[in-house]
Amino acid sequence: MTAKDPSPVTIIGAGLAGSEAAWQLANRGFKVDLYEMRPKRQTAAHQSDDFAELVCSNSMGAQAIDRAQGLLKAELRRLGSLIIRCADRNALPAGGALAVGRESFSADVTSAISEHPNIRVIRSEVAAIPAGPVIVATGPLTSDALASGIGDLAGQNYLYFYDALAPIVRLESINMPSAWRQSRYDRDSGKPGNSAGGDSSGDYINCPLDAEEYAAFLDALRGAERIELRQFEQEDERFFEGCLPVEVLAGRGERSLAFGPMRPVGLRDPRTGRRPHAVVQLRQDNLAGSLYNMVGFQTNLSWPEQRRVFRMIPGLERAEFVRLGQMHRNTFINSPILLRPTLQWHDRDDLFFAGQIIGSEGYVGSTSGGILAAINMARLLSGETAHKLPPVTMMGAIFHYVTHAESKKFQPMKGNFGLMPPLQPHVRKKKERYQQYAERAMAALETWVAQGKAALPESPVRPLPHE
Repeated sequence: MTAKDPSPVTIIGAGLAGSEAAWQLANRGFKVDLYEMRPKRQTAAHQSDDFAELVCSNSMGAQAIDRAQGLLKAELRRLGSLIIRCADRNALPAGGALAVGRESFSADVTSAISEHPNIRVIRSEVAAIPAGPVIVATGPLTSDALASGIGDLAGQNYLYFYDALAPIVRLESINMPSAWRQSRYDRDSGKPGNSAGGDSSGDYINCPLDAEEYAAFLDALRGAERIELRQFEQEDERFFEGCLPVEVLAGRGERSLAFGPMRPVGLRDPRTGRRPHAVVQLRQDNLAGSLYNMVGFQTNLSWPEQRRVFRMIPGLERAEFVRLGQMHRNTFINSPILLRPTLQWHDRDDLFFAGQIIGSEGYVGSTSGGILAAINMARLLSGETAHKLPPVTMMGAIFHYVTHAESKKFQPMKGNFGLMPPLQPHVRKKKERYQQYAERAMAALETWVAQGKAALPESPVRPLPHE
């Protein structure tokens, strides 16, 4: 098959990785059949029928290139990522992070995919992996039927962990005299915020707690009723460390929250001029600025208990919740055994896996898998060799980890500098070391592209709708 051959590539799943892969292949002239089971079959976490829906948080992490998630986004921008382009177009005020309006971002991706002449969207569940060129990007919420099919193909059971969502509240219900706007260390994004309800000089809304309020909140949180897991789930309860339910984190010690999601560093209460004992931060969740999510407050408390306990937080006494937290089970495969660093299945060249199902945790990591799988699928179908990314890039380091980790203890991983090969000679200062990691990564990626391994389209990248 060549780029002019009309036979389509099958992509299963229109999340971040699947949408990215479809766009990349379509822009290279390949026909794509993109399968998405929603709305015919819903998941435990999605709220809409749009593609690339963000379910846990609306943040894609730090922007600065000397931060792991910032470097990852810089690499994706260099490779022409659809997801990052749409995220940049729908960015919200979030200090040094890239946060997006959930609905507008997903709508943008959906429009770009649906209007592409080389992409046919099929709203149907896929229960088994078909023959022919396939990219499986069904994510951690893969349907039971397909997960069973993957297990049969792998000859082993798939793996899983538990993830949780944070509540979202209406801005107008936040008691601003008790709360105030400020980003940590006043590092605001410079993007215009919504000034309804108070000063708009900061990207985050902060709800402070003194020592007595914090102790009472901690006691209530620990004693609150949780949603009971089903019997088979109780037998092996595993959580992703990067997204722990707040009540699980609270059980790890008196100061676990104050040093975690409720840490007050870089903030000062304008009423006292001092740093509070603890703080709950809220980040804008939509472009209209009417909704805010509770940062780091993923939870599996029962819904009545969430309302009771979270309204103990100063500023949220009359909070109106438009979405309450919930927990869902995330599926992933044992990639160190089953995948090559090119993201090809270990014994089938035309089968690729991408996204969080392979253990590349987080929105940006998921997107990275979609772009690499598409690049290598395009090479394969053009009669060329699939390539792995340089391990000194952040993307390359992630995929080296997920395909080389110890299989018996394999767990999903977000991109971080600890995955990258050390600098020679070693750089002692962390900020300088991370900057050098980033410069080395971008130089290596540039060389990789110059060598033709990225198979970038010869024609200009197709503009997004309304661009």
